[in-house]
Amino acid sequence: MSQPDAASEVVASRATRTGRNLPVAITVAVVLLAAVASSLFYRKELFVGLAVIAVCLGLYELGKAFSVRDIRIPLLPVMVGTAGILISTYISGPEALMVSFALTVGAVVVWRVIDGGGIEAVRDSAAGLFAAAYLPLMGGFVMLMLAADDGPIQVAIFILLAVANDTGGFFAGVKFGRHPLAPTISPKKSWEGLAGSFALTMLVGVIGATFFLHMNPVVGVILGLITPITATVGDLAESLIKRDLGLKDMGTLLPGHGGVLDRLDSLLLTAPFVYLMFSSASGLPV
Repeated sequence: MSQPDAASEVVASRATRTGRNLPVAITVAVVLLAAVASSLFYRKELFVGLAVIAVCLGLYELGKAFSVRDIRIPLLPVMVGTAGILISTYISGPEALMVSFALTVGAVVVWRVIDGGGIEAVRDSAAGLFAAAYLPLMGGFVMLMLAADDGPIQVAIFILLAVANDTGGFFAGVKFGRHPLAPTISPKKSWEGLAGSFALTMLVGVIGATFFLHMNPVVGVILGLITPITATVGDLAESLIKRDLGLKDMGTLLPGHGGVLDRLDSLLLTAPFVYLMFSSASGLPV
């Protein structure tokens, strides 16, 4: 067998086992992290804009996925509400998050009823409420982190925790994975991979909390325990939605990763817990 053929077989074998093109996936991940870091530490408002775009793309993918079952999410009011939720939360805090979310919910229902009544309107409105709670509401907690004086560092650690969860789980699962975690929902996830997620997120959490936020190391330990649970539940929840809709990925915008929503799923459910941990940790002794 020639060397090029052998190399092709290795790449094909890795792609089969991991379910993705690893070099492409790594390249896309590095580009995304660079864009996020640049916006975070150059000007906070740029990150807010990036977040609005990412959430709106996720909403578009969710709407397209739901259309497979003839469910029409009222995307326009949800997307307008997304901009309102994220921007107002960054500027004015938790009260703005709740008020803007409530206004978005009202707009979704009114918009869909005006477009036509009946059982379809109830179904589509419910899907719109789910979309608003799933994406912009959860994203609002990231804006609350960002608004703090050390907001860029908080958000960076939050993102790195999610990256550590995915990375630790991925490599531990590929190397040692033998026992499926949820075979009927996500066959590639394993208990060994989850252990890898706990190990790496614990390390990132302790280093981030202790050396960059100057918090008690216990905060980092708690973050290392919480993140793999919330991120895995978020990932499995999206996998369950995709399974029910008969889809492999929510989209194709990110080569090697699937869609934008496939990258946001583990971040969304984790955001409120990390925010609450950071906001309550200020009272702990260092």
